[in-house]
Amino acid sequence: MKTLQGWINLYKPRNISSFKAIDIIKKKFNLPKVGHAGTLDPLAEGILPIAIGKTTKLIPFVNKNSKSYTFTVKWGIQTTTDDAQGEIVNQSNIIPCLKDIIIKIKNFTGSLNQVPPRISAVKIKGQRAYKLARKNKSFNIIPKNVYVNNLSVLSHDTFQTSFKIECGKGFYVRSLARDLALELNTYGHISSLERTKVGKFNKKTSILLDDVLKIGQRHVDFNCVIPSIYMLDDILAYEIDDRNDLNDLSFGRPIKIDEKQFKKNSSKNDKELIFLSHKGDVVSFGKLIGNLFKPNKILI
Repeated sequence: MKTLQGWINLYKPRNISSFKAIDIIKKKFNLPKVGHAGTLDPLAEGILPIAIGKTTKLIPFVNKNSKSYTFTVKWGIQTTTDDAQGEIVNQSNIIPCLKDIIIKIKNFTGSLNQVPPRISAVKIKGQRAYKLARKNKSFNIIPKNVYVNNLSVLSHDTFQTSFKIECGKGFYVRSLARDLALELNTYGHISSLERTKVGKFNKKTSILLDDVLKIGQRHVDFNCVIPSIYMLDDILAYEIDDRNDLNDLSFGRPIKIDEKQFKKNSSKNDKELIFLSHKGDVVSFGKLIGNLFKPNKILI
């Protein structure tokens, strides 16, 4: 039987870690290897792309610069984690009005320097920040350059405001809540967070964890797996049909490619990284030199 590979566009529930979610699936279906693209906090719910088998080699190529979230900020309270799970560290009676919020969010679009939360997986001299924080260690986190494409208000009442954001890799919504509140001369934290999109993976086509677990334990019953080529988003790709080419690739040998089959508008830079596919599955990625494809990784 063919080794199972591909993606699950999982909708992770709240109150479970990303690692726990994929571990449940791994054990349920006895999968030898699984991974995920983009960690979600336990408090958060939403899209968690899961790679199965050799598809885990494609995780770095998921377009993590295209993420969308909806979230709610509760005003007047700052916590140790910048979300509802932390202990209260600061409080304020100042509650911002909608007009001021709309003005201030303009400062949080485009390229930004952002300090990740103290309770995060950021490494400080080889150690995770959240481990240092739990030991009450003193440390500083270096700001990171992040990007926000769009930020807008969805709804607002007296003590909380809901937003929608489109952002890039490495962005912390919890840090945004903290920093926006400070800009508004108060405190704030995330009370709810939902990720609605990661690259081509979106909420509309996702599957709930409970629904995945209702599927039978045999691979043939595992019908929620998306072909591995699905994650390619405007990346140069070529379909391989010849059995000899597939055999050569399986041994890591270069093969000849007819460049005319590629997109006419592809730039020279595209040829530094191209993907080869066969019947919906990525079988290799590597470099194209002239008409010779040299594989970097083999997924057969």
